[in-house]
Amino acid sequence: MIQHEINIFQMMLNAGLMVQFVLLLLLFFSITSWAIILIKYRYIMKAFRESARFTDYFWKSRDLSNAFLKAKQLGSSPVARVFRVGYLELKKLSKSGVSISSSQSTEAETSPLSSMFTGTDNVKRALRRAINTEMTKMTQMVPFLATTGNTAPFIGLFGTVWGIMNSFHGIGLKGSASLAVVAPGISEALVATAVGLAVAIPAVIAFNYFTQKIRVIESELQSFAADFLNIVERDILRIERRGK
Repeated sequence: MIQHEINIFQMMLNAGLMVQFVLLLLLFFSITSWAIILIKYRYIMKAFRESARFTDYFWKSRDLSNAFLKAKQLGSSPVARVFRVGYLELKKLSKSGVSISSSQSTEAETSPLSSMFTGTDNVKRALRRAINTEMTKMTQMVPFLATTGNTAPFIGLFGTVWGIMNSFHGIGLKGSASLAVVAPGISEALVATAVGLAVAIPAVIAFNYFTQKIRVIESELQSFAADFLNIVERDILRIERRGK
């Protein structure tokens, strides 16, 4: 087994300059892909854990101010960050409603409530922007995995084709087509294809995995934003009934 690995390493060293360049390029893709895989896995798993903790606390607390304090503690939760944006926008809306109700307007009884209903659109837009921001963070660097999965096999194939071309060129110069002459060059060239596949396969698997997880998080963010807006609108309706 050890001898086999040494032979592969020696074949890489004995390959032509173009094949070696291809192998170095594939090494770059591999190191970068694995770095992204490790970073995104930790980021997404932490996002899942903290979002679950915040969601549980949010529904148990029933107090937006306490939930806001909890959201500050869970900085890695996309749901908590979206809630913070919505909560701050809601605070602006509440301050606006208070200032309107204290003004000397002839529509003092109807203006604050209608303003609050209109303000929910601002909350909705703020939540939508926050979700888009979170999805941008989630998808950062992930497309590189798709690029690696799509291009690495072809880069390796290019190295193989180039190496085989050099092998046949050597055959022509030596005037001999024996297996002893052809086999070393071709085997060295085929290493590039094998390396290209070895780089591409983990990248494709990781890309599909992260894409599925990101879709789940996006669905959770959309559901939470809708629930948060429902709570806000119910509170406004409760205020209206009390006013009557």
